[in-house]
Amino acid sequence: MAEKFDMPTTYDPHAVEGKWYKYWEDEKFFRSTVDPDKKPFCIVIPPPNVTGQLHMGHALDNTLQDILIRWRRMQGYNALWLPGTDHAGIATQAKVEEQLRNEGLSKYDVGREKFLERVWEWKEQYGGRITTQLRRLGASCDWDRERFTMDEGCSEAVLEVFIRLYEQGLIYRDYYITNWCPHCQTTISDIEVEHKDKPGQLYYIKYPVKDSPGEFITVATTRPETMLGDTAVAVHPEDDRYRHLVGKTVVLPLVEREIPIIPDEYVDPEFGTGAVKITPAHDPNDFEVGRRHDLPSVQVIDKEAKMTREAGQKYLGLDRWECRKRIVKDLQAKGLLIKIDDLSHAVGHCYRCSSVIEPMLSKQWFVRMKPLAEPAIAAAREGRVRFVPERFTKVYLNWMENIRDWCISRQLWWGHRIPVYYCRDCAEAIASKTQPEKCGKCGSTHFEQDPDVLDTWFSSGLWPFSTLGWPRKTLDLAYYYPTSVLVTGRDIIFFWVARMIFDGLAFMDEVPFKDVFIHGLVLDALGRKMSKSLGNGVDPIDVIESHGADSLRFMLVTGNTPGNDLRFHFERLDGARNFANKIWNASRFALMNLQDYRPEAVPAPEQFTLADRWIMSRFQRAVKESTGYLEKYELGEAARILYEFTWNELCDWYIELVKPRLYGKTSPADREVAQHVLAAVLRGALELLHPVMPFITEDIWQRLPHRGRTIMRAPWPVYKENQVDKAAEEQMEIIMEVIRGIRQIRSEMNVPPGKKAEALIVSGVEKIRKILTDNISYVESLANCKAEVLSVLGEKPEQAATAVAQDIQVFVPLRGLIDVDREIARLNKELQTLEKDLGRVQGKLKNSGFLAKAPAEVVEKERGKEAELTSKINAIKERLVMFGV
Repeated sequence: MAEKFDMPTTYDPHAVEGKWYKYWEDEKFFRSTVDPDKKPFCIVIPPPNVTGQLHMGHALDNTLQDILIRWRRMQGYNALWLPGTDHAGIATQAKVEEQLRNEGLSKYDVGREKFLERVWEWKEQYGGRITTQLRRLGASCDWDRERFTMDEGCSEAVLEVFIRLYEQGLIYRDYYITNWCPHCQTTISDIEVEHKDKPGQLYYIKYPVKDSPGEFITVATTRPETMLGDTAVAVHPEDDRYRHLVGKTVVLPLVEREIPIIPDEYVDPEFGTGAVKITPAHDPNDFEVGRRHDLPSVQVIDKEAKMTREAGQKYLGLDRWECRKRIVKDLQAKGLLIKIDDLSHAVGHCYRCSSVIEPMLSKQWFVRMKPLAEPAIAAAREGRVRFVPERFTKVYLNWMENIRDWCISRQLWWGHRIPVYYCRDCAEAIASKTQPEKCGKCGSTHFEQDPDVLDTWFSSGLWPFSTLGWPRKTLDLAYYYPTSVLVTGRDIIFFWVARMIFDGLAFMDEVPFKDVFIHGLVLDALGRKMSKSLGNGVDPIDVIESHGADSLRFMLVTGNTPGNDLRFHFERLDGARNFANKIWNASRFALMNLQDYRPEAVPAPEQFTLADRWIMSRFQRAVKESTGYLEKYELGEAARILYEFTWNELCDWYIELVKPRLYGKTSPADREVAQHVLAAVLRGALELLHPVMPFITEDIWQRLPHRGRTIMRAPWPVYKENQVDKAAEEQMEIIMEVIRGIRQIRSEMNVPPGKKAEALIVSGVEKIRKILTDNISYVESLANCKAEVLSVLGEKPEQAATAVAQDIQVFVPLRGLIDVDREIARLNKELQTLEKDLGRVQGKLKNSGFLAKAPAEVVEKERGKEAELTSKINAIKERLVMFGV
């Protein structure tokens, strides 16, 4: 092995990560092809927006997926992680429109065809940024299979699904109130609307009753600008206050149009005045009331969020907010505004640009959701789709059981254009993948395609099977579908997860995945969502540059529990980097002492020492526990087990225990056994850690004796019960407890590291004495002492520090080990300082004025100081007593 030892003294992630990722990708180690002799394990990546760049949410999501895929690959599964990106209709179109604006152009100046050419050019130039960044993270995707929601195969799937649903009567076109974003200039679905509590006002307005001088009905509204489009006032049919007015009309203020007073159970008589203005063109509930009563719809706000001609000449062209001010002023001038109350209410905002949504009446394409939702609900109830954690099943079911029809048309140019063609002569609508040759109704050959495109989620809902070749019956589809698990954030259960489930059942007759592993969001250290507006985002690429990808991955996983949010702390990131350095340094020491190691020299079982049997047993427990946690998707717990085993048991204990044998202080045979165990356990620990920390583990594993070309194809360690040695673990725990006790005494008493102590170890239990006597070299080596094991202690040594464990007492005489007189002086000086500080704190706590005026948390903090100072004082007094003071 001598020629292989070229290991740098410090770990440099930059020197390791790029080298090994290129090696993995060049050698096609991520590649997966159909193999009937192997069991498939498949994950499809939640496709990031082609416009995007890696953020912490992506880093968490893809780290979790990569851990699962690397683990299953090592277990022998035919593991496929299928990558790709989403065309992101609104976001991508916005990017290209911005480019055009910088050139003094609009999309209308260049036309649809040229505009789409520009978008494709943009995609080719910038669309690979996020997949490049995923490589920096270590994502072991099969990049040869990378897909795009608008590539030829996915586009064919979209057309097929649309036409099938259309022919089944599940896609229809109708007028309806949709969520219109004036900035993005398109409709968005209900779940893309973010409702934020905002301060607002409630305006109480008089609507004069026709032919009844002095009588009026009062309505309360948060949006007085929409009153210009009112076509009725509604009251509850059982409300005695208004029963006599039903059937009469009121004169709409400022417009002077007569509108009816109608009865409808939609009205809550307990809310506001019990009378509600009905504006069918600008409110979804009013729209339904209007349908029931055959009311006209008057649209007074346009797609630019400005007032239309229907609003009247006086308000024509005004921005909706400016119009509100004018209307309030005009109502006040006419004596029709009774009062204005302040209130906080939820206002819908576009999830993409944060503009206030305008409910807008328009003709749109919809999917009837109830027939599609019912099988998807049953799949979850019957356990064919399992959510992890289970509580998200209720979240999913609650939404699915109350689902509304899905508006799928978007007023964009970039995206899958709706495959419906209208006959220019008779207006017949025909759904077709290509333009029809002639109209089946009138025979015309003149057609115009619907200008809108489909909601981006329409195509991404097909992702688990469109990426595998559907609607063609491919080998990939038959082999990999249904996929094994979906890993995604809790924030897109409705956007994406639900749609994939009902699409999979509708078109594949099978759920798209068996498990849905839900994770939380990555928050900042204060528990806030990371956002550009707060300026609290952390760029994963910056973290990879400063700490390395392995450290970022390990930090994101440890302490992470399924479904729960994770706070990003740089201290934890530093801890992860320290762990990587610990692994590197320990491995470097091991490799320095394995230069003459002969892997073929396998020791007999009787040659193993207690320390050997202990570490092999602890390794088997680490295998069993970490694998069990991975099976349950508790990746954070798996990482914790591996951290504790690697740092504490392997690096801090076994390597220290084995040093005398490696240094040749025993016999050559002992050294060979130590080399064998150290190499095997270190290699096994690296293999267990590989899914979490792929780069550093590959680099070290390649330096160790190994089989195969890469650690990522090495067999996952399998639990071997016959190597679990409970007796060895119990015996080592006794020895370690004694070593800890002596080390603690040395630390507390400030014993210089180089000075060898004396230790008297006393136990009345013969079995414990034998364990300690047989392995006293471990105690003496790791605690830097000369130790003696006794059944009873004759006379207690003077000025001896004591440590106590179960059935064991340890005494360490301090005379000659430290300067006792100087230590006594130091302790007395520290005691005086602490007692003075305690006096100040207790003075505050006895002061009634302080207790009355200080905030509760300040008082509690002072009480905490009192307890801490008292504890330190008592500890010093105990030491002084030990010294005979």
